[in-house]
Amino acid sequence: MFARPPVSAPLSALQPDSVTSPAGNACTALPEPVSSDDDHPHEECAVFGIWNARDAAALTTLGLHALQHRGQEAAGIVCFDPEDKRFHSHRGLGLVGDVFGDPRTMATLHGTRAIGHNRYATSGATLLRNVQPLFAEFAFGGLGVAHNGNLTNANTLRRELIRRGCLFQSTTDSEVFVHLIAISLYATVEDRLIDALKRVTGAYSLVVLSQDALIGVRDPMGVRPLVLGRLPAEQGREASWVLASETCGLDIIGAEFVRDVEPGELVIIDDSGIRSLRPFGTNKPRFCVFEYIYFARPDSVLEGLPVYNVRKEIGRELAHESSVEADVVVPVPDSGVPSAIGYAEASGIPFELGIIRNHYVGRTFIEPSDQIRHLGVKMKHSPNRPILDGKRVILVDDSIVRGTTSRKIVDMVRAAGAKEVHMRISSPPTEYSCFYGIDTPERSKLLAAQHDLKTMAELIGVDSLAFISLDGLYRAMGHESRDGCAKSYCDACFTGEYPIPLVDYENESDSATV
Repeated sequence: MFARPPVSAPLSALQPDSVTSPAGNACTALPEPVSSDDDHPHEECAVFGIWNARDAAALTTLGLHALQHRGQEAAGIVCFDPEDKRFHSHRGLGLVGDVFGDPRTMATLHGTRAIGHNRYATSGATLLRNVQPLFAEFAFGGLGVAHNGNLTNANTLRRELIRRGCLFQSTTDSEVFVHLIAISLYATVEDRLIDALKRVTGAYSLVVLSQDALIGVRDPMGVRPLVLGRLPAEQGREASWVLASETCGLDIIGAEFVRDVEPGELVIIDDSGIRSLRPFGTNKPRFCVFEYIYFARPDSVLEGLPVYNVRKEIGRELAHESSVEADVVVPVPDSGVPSAIGYAEASGIPFELGIIRNHYVGRTFIEPSDQIRHLGVKMKHSPNRPILDGKRVILVDDSIVRGTTSRKIVDMVRAAGAKEVHMRISSPPTEYSCFYGIDTPERSKLLAAQHDLKTMAELIGVDSLAFISLDGLYRAMGHESRDGCAKSYCDACFTGEYPIPLVDYENESDSATV
């Protein structure tokens, strides 16, 4: 394992799994969030690719719609038309429906093969020049690249490439792939790509489109997901191969799930069929455990586990580990719903929708004043007063990052008449930042990195607070415990045990001490 990044304030003693505390005795102010939804780890990105489909761009748009939860800042598609031998592309800021809602835009995206990307910025600002897929013309022809994840040596490589004369057009770490492919001395696209991949460190799933092939890649430890599917042949249409971040991206277009792309595998799809390369040797997989807790859509199946089932089992484990007398179990929608159902089933306490979510408020809502900004939570969540009034309420949510939104939701539930509020969290405390493609704040802004459990309960104003234990999380995924788990996962956000070197972070830390 690699060094744990420091926290700017001393860590409290190791927290127990649960604590009971008097409500409303907040001893210090919580940090203000950047936005009204800044109390969760934010989505990563989504990738999608399809080969040999008449309506490749339209099917890619549908795939991106299904994967919208993974990135809501921007979307793009690059496609290739074998008839006119040209690439066509369109990228834009906003949701998939905003970017590709105009039929005139779709009419320009000719071709039978395409890749697409939904963006949530983990590196690089929200600018049009950072929107993927990235596209460049090489001596061998055009190449589109879409990337989910984060490179931990991107800054180091970027400085090296700039010294060599490379001109970067974006601020995203994904552009490093393009330049490494450009300077490679190998002849074929796949060899150039492998050469580039051997230079990078980090977590990534890629879909790459050349005029001759669609390529899917996962990093050697398989931190980020990528699945392979097949759209069966029908009358007037040949079979098509599909790559997607999650199985829900296959389901929406009627594609059959074939398998997960393996860690460190390149899947190459061309007119001759499909083949696999494994240029990185054997590595112990470390799939991101937070995919099961929050990121993946509940109806997806990742690494053989149905996400919805895992989340229900997490709720059951929570009920066994941290039971409390109450009248209703209420999820914080939408991410807390499956775990709340599991908690209610295991505890025998009724499940109720005590909070109603407004689905028509997006990330792009403009908050022009402090007063409106403080109403941000109420715009997304409204209390169901008849369910909450006079009740002892168990609130189930997926995580606490800064604690700001949690406090506002608790205040809202109390204002609706709740007699007691107990919060149960379907993940262990998030004490460490993610460097592998999930947008989390720096450690100094993570509530669990700064405070013990008792203080956290006081700060968010609950009568009791409990997180699922690390072993409980692994039991929910079908393992005896974390130590007894035959399959390893990346759980660095809970443990600080980073499986991939944090090259840029360590280099910057070394420079700061010189």
